[in-house]
Amino acid sequence: MNPDTIKTLLLYSLAFNYALLIIWFCIFSFAHDWLYQLHKRWFHFSSETFDVFHYAGMAAYKIGIILLNIAPLVALWLLYP
Repeated sequence: MNPDTIKTLLLYSLAFNYALLIIWFCIFSFAHDWLYQLHKRWFHFSSETFDVFHYAGMAAYKIGIILLNIAPLVALWLLYP
């Protein structure tokens, strides 16, 4: 694989992952009560704990996007302009 192919792949991956993160945030924000009731059937925790789990998950996912998509993409852009 040449660097241009890898850059294109990382850009598509970055777009897909950020779209997924935005969809997750929108569902969490606009359908919070429905989502909480759905998860409450299987797991018994408070609404605050539910919020903490989702925000921590979104933060971990965003850190993964930065480390696995943005950092290599920037490195390739710096090495192969």
